[in-house]
Amino acid sequence: MPLLQLILVALIQGITEFLPVSSSGHLILLPQLSGMQDQGQTIDVAVHVGTLCAVVFYFWADVRDCLSGLPRALTGKTDTPGARLAMGLIVATIPTVIAGALLHFTGLSDALRSVAVIGWTMLGFGLVLWWADRTGPQQKHTADWGIRDALVMGLWQVLALIPGTSRSGITITGARRLGYTRGDAARISMLMSIPTIIASGVLLGAEVAVTADAQTARDGAIAAAFAFVSALLALSLMMRLLRSVSFTPYVIYRVALGLVLLVIAYT
Repeated sequence: MPLLQLILVALIQGITEFLPVSSSGHLILLPQLSGMQDQGQTIDVAVHVGTLCAVVFYFWADVRDCLSGLPRALTGKTDTPGARLAMGLIVATIPTVIAGALLHFTGLSDALRSVAVIGWTMLGFGLVLWWADRTGPQQKHTADWGIRDALVMGLWQVLALIPGTSRSGITITGARRLGYTRGDAARISMLMSIPTIIASGVLLGAEVAVTADAQTARDGAIAAAFAFVSALLALSLMMRLLRSVSFTPYVIYRVALGLVLLVIAYT
């Protein structure tokens, strides 16, 4: 694959994975609107590995607490902050894993990869994010995240399987409706991405490993590296901006892009 396309795919994935604007939607749009060849599952897996490393690096303190509490969570005990966080991430991930596997193995996920679908989800769920951010109270913090809220956010996350919805956007929407502050809503959403990306990476990676070769591995390594750097920068910028800015700028971008895509799709 040309180096320029590898870099473009990596930058798009890295920048949009943690912003509430849908990385999957942008990756689908790149070949459809530019005429480039589809990057394929190998590069998709690689850039997701890059963004996974970025979020683990950025939230390492939370990840470390989660890992230390995981053994207790697996035995049903949630008597430490780490165990509660680990249990919450497990509960929040289960609905998406089940729904994602059903979509993948039935082929329905491919049927949703269209400009029209992305246009409608970009527009519609952007407005839902704006509504939730404007009306949701800001009284809960990460320490208040329990099993009930984790399950609710996990069900919101299932909607992200529709291209253009945005995994981070829809989980932030759910968190804001539950009353979490903007910063904590984003933080929980980012932590929820870790097991979700791992699950999707394992599913797609098992298929990719069969056909991988040296050239593919080299392309994947390049894409992963660029995705890591761009994701880390985008994540740092968003978390810093949320101290003083709402999610409205992202909503404006989503609505504008959604309208453009709908015009393209129906003309």
